[in-house]
Amino acid sequence: MFLQRIANRGIRLGTLFERAAVRNGANVVILDHDLGIAPELGRRATVAELADLVDDHASRLWAAGVRPGRRVVIHKSNGFDIPLLSCAAARIGAVPVLLSPQLDGATVAELVRRTGEPFLVTDAAKLAEELPAEVFDLAAGVLLAAGEHPGATALAALAGSPRVAPVTPAPDHPALITHTSGTTGTPKLAVHTGRTLEARYRPQATVLRPVVPRRETIAIHVSFVHSRLVTALAIALFRGFPVLVLAHSEPAHVAALFARLRPGILEAHPNSFMEWEELAKDPRRPLANVKLFSSTFDAIHPRTVRTMLGASARRAPVFGQLYGQSEVGPAVVRSFSRRRGTDADGRCVGMPFPGFTGVRVVSRDGEPPSAARPGYIEVRSDGRIVTYLGERDRYERQVRDGWWRMGDVGYRTRWGCVHLLDREVDLIEGFGSTLAAEDALFARLPELAEVVIVPGPDGRPVPVVCTKDDRPLDPAAWRDAAADLPPMADPVRWRLRDLPATATTKIKRLELARRLASAEGDGPVR
Repeated sequence: MFLQRIANRGIRLGTLFERAAVRNGANVVILDHDLGIAPELGRRATVAELADLVDDHASRLWAAGVRPGRRVVIHKSNGFDIPLLSCAAARIGAVPVLLSPQLDGATVAELVRRTGEPFLVTDAAKLAEELPAEVFDLAAGVLLAAGEHPGATALAALAGSPRVAPVTPAPDHPALITHTSGTTGTPKLAVHTGRTLEARYRPQATVLRPVVPRRETIAIHVSFVHSRLVTALAIALFRGFPVLVLAHSEPAHVAALFARLRPGILEAHPNSFMEWEELAKDPRRPLANVKLFSSTFDAIHPRTVRTMLGASARRAPVFGQLYGQSEVGPAVVRSFSRRRGTDADGRCVGMPFPGFTGVRVVSRDGEPPSAARPGYIEVRSDGRIVTYLGERDRYERQVRDGWWRMGDVGYRTRWGCVHLLDREVDLIEGFGSTLAAEDALFARLPELAEVVIVPGPDGRPVPVVCTKDDRPLDPAAWRDAAADLPPMADPVRWRLRDLPATATTKIKRLELARRLASAEGDGPVR
């Protein structure tokens, strides 16, 4: 009944914490950082306290002049107050526009311009160090989540403003705007509605319940500006799961938290799981209580899956992989267990959610799509965004008879499993799947922390490798590992921290190839 009620009304972001507090007000949310908007709250709060914080800041936004239908860009230093502020804006009927803290100032200014005179919620650090002065001309008003800055209004100064009744937009009205990953240029602004967000929530909640039937602590390390966080929080809060929210991914930091709090569910980006492989060797066994590992956004290397499952002491742990995109949400799901799937083809990303999503692969050259001749992967989902803000034509070019082109190439097996081979823009003709080659190298070289194959200046594939602790790469071991793979140039070693990445930790392959060609930056290890 609850799912049906939500299906009719859409996810109501503005009252998410309030409705969760009615069910599980004493449930706790634990943070690994202080909130910029409420440092006095500390790092452990009940859902009821967070619901009140959202209500309080909704009243402050109203006092600052924000009204229903108005867009509110939120671009501030990284922290869980980003989704809290987005809920506060949505509570008074405004449309939150979430921009990653990692975006450079010029890109933020361009996206603020594209948003059309929004209110901008930021902080003093961003204004002083990164954002250009023109944001004051582009925004209807600049509001500070923390600190003070000339010409900006501090939300702290509006404390005590009268509380405002929540505004509930129609389910098909814009409810949230997020940006795409930006792996291929300036990010696009994706417009979600309450109904499209709910369409993403429903299949995930349905799949999760039989896997995790009882109350478990869930640890979440997901970009605070990504729509995925909305559904992850909704599932956790409505089921009464205690929530550990991570802003930082350093293995030593994460291991200490997990060893103390013992999460039973772990949700993170694929690259975060790769970074946490070393936790499997920690004598405190920080991953021992994890029943479900959940990874979304991209396929994950089989080596990482094996490592995570092997680190759990639960009787039958599961690694769930979701393949999807900001524009459509999760479209395909696959599960791994210790007994089944960990040695399977890492390019198999799974099957569509039955009754919720559909997938087809369209030929690129008139021949049936196959491993040798991959086709365009297209998805049909009610969770698809309704437009790109200010770029309707660009949005329409991605839709064909209700099918959304993902920008990836692959094929489907006779059993229907979707195999993802490459991004369209990353194809190196004649090489085969760069992702499959990277999987093989990962499996054979445990010292690798990352490997990305990109075209070099002469078009020849160049493997860019990062090693654990920046240790030297054994040339002989590399030659053995790459012996049966398509010909490549010699590996170029980079420090992992210097690889260009998106808010969801995806490597910007085009940017990496550009830097490699120009020998730009501090990335290459000399």
